[in-house]
Amino acid sequence: MNLADTLAELCRAAVPAFADAAFVHLYVPLPVGDEIGAVPSVLHLHCTEGTPRQGPAVALHPMDVVHPAAEGRLARLLRAGRPAFGNAPGVAAAVAELLGPRAVPPGQRLIIAPLHGRSHVMGSVVLVRGADRPDFTGDDLLVASQLATHTALGIDKAALYEREASVADTLQRTMLPPSLPEPPGIRLASRYLPASRTAQVGGDWYDAIPLPGNRVALVIGDVMGHSMTSAAIMGQLRTSVQTLAGLDLPPDEVLHHLDEQAARLGSEHTATCLYAMYDPVLHRLVMSNAGHLPPVLLRPDGGVEVLEVPPGAPIGVGSGGFETVETHAPPGATLLLYTDGLVESRDSDVLTGVERLCGRLRTAASGAAPVPLETLCDAALGALGTGVRDDDIALLAARFEGLLPETVAYWYMAPRPQTAGQARRLTRRTLGHWGLDSLVETTELMVSEVVANAVRFASRPITLRLLCTDVLRCEVGDDSPIVPRMRHARLSDEGGRGLFLVDQLARRWGATRVSTGKVVWFEQPLPGDQDDG
Repeated sequence: MNLADTLAELCRAAVPAFADAAFVHLYVPLPVGDEIGAVPSVLHLHCTEGTPRQGPAVALHPMDVVHPAAEGRLARLLRAGRPAFGNAPGVAAAVAELLGPRAVPPGQRLIIAPLHGRSHVMGSVVLVRGADRPDFTGDDLLVASQLATHTALGIDKAALYEREASVADTLQRTMLPPSLPEPPGIRLASRYLPASRTAQVGGDWYDAIPLPGNRVALVIGDVMGHSMTSAAIMGQLRTSVQTLAGLDLPPDEVLHHLDEQAARLGSEHTATCLYAMYDPVLHRLVMSNAGHLPPVLLRPDGGVEVLEVPPGAPIGVGSGGFETVETHAPPGATLLLYTDGLVESRDSDVLTGVERLCGRLRTAASGAAPVPLETLCDAALGALGTGVRDDDIALLAARFEGLLPETVAYWYMAPRPQTAGQARRLTRRTLGHWGLDSLVETTELMVSEVVANAVRFASRPITLRLLCTDVLRCEVGDDSPIVPRMRHARLSDEGGRGLFLVDQLARRWGATRVSTGKVVWFEQPLPGDQDDG
């Protein structure tokens, strides 16, 4: 299944038992399978073995790159597919294209054998004997034909395997996030390494999903098996997790609905999944586990802790019963989510692998300065980053920074007609305290419009939250599931212009359904960043 190994086996089989030297040229790019396309026109030297022994001077200098003419002697000889002696009529010119103008020794001491795969010409092998050995015979021509046939089939298989491995790797990577979000209060890094010994895609995946209120969902999962079906199931489950996360459900409910979705898919594949939700305002981490490996928390002081998250049944089993645990997430701590390929191998069980992972993390964090997140990912991988891997590895690292209390303002307000005015006053006072006087007028206007809309539908107290991070963000929540939609009001309409104003004045805005109702939010650039939007 390996091209270099196949060519090396040919040379070892032929030299010195059968010939004194062997030269292999292959077309670039190699034709693969039954594909129909332009015939490759360039031959590259891939393998040489041995040197002809003492005899009449023959200059054998194989060409590194050969451009055979489409209807030249070499191209016709390769298409014919039959091995030939070097002194056969018309063959010397073909050999000269590969080995130089004086390449053909006297007598029958050179054989050129085309390498024919199942559907295509792959290249050629040239076998040469020195002057102190007998000439090749007709039986030797049959042996050379057999060597070339077996080698060509091996090359064909290796080329097909290499293409499938490339396609599988590309497919797997396209199903993973092309990039990680950069929400305030958290830094993210990831790694994905495919298995070294398989051309089949795996089902490992990770994700980071921004949620309302500057929270972030951190997800790691692994579909059992290595196949296109595993990859397809992985893609469906990842999409389902993103949809469920958008509903702002608790982690245990996300896994419960994901388990139901897996049952609807009708697949016998099972998957493990860990869903964590980080709140940078409250410095809180909430997690639920469906049969996945426990996360590891690297504390700011360098201590390493394996977090105890009760492992429920894997996704697809259908037993449910997922539990949610909550823990403090101090600023400076780093959470690592990973799949079993990182900690389990043929010579190491899971418990030993987790202990080794913790040891690598302690070593990496032993210095006085905080270790960069990318460096920490490399340390977590260790030798697996460059060695042979039995399984895929997915790794998601999240460093908690949190949001300072003085950058967050939060209020509950009764849904009354006077609430919009109250919201304007609170906004004006808070922005003045933050030194954002230039944003007061536009922010007051947008807050008033969004709060007034919430008052119309809310039956319980509404929430107003202002966050000053890299942008100024405003969030208004109420208990109504009705999500507002922007519409263009007519001149005669008395209302319907609120969201239009928000759309015109804010850099970004949106409305998100949550388990308790909905949140309408908008963002504005801070003074000095106006040109960045």
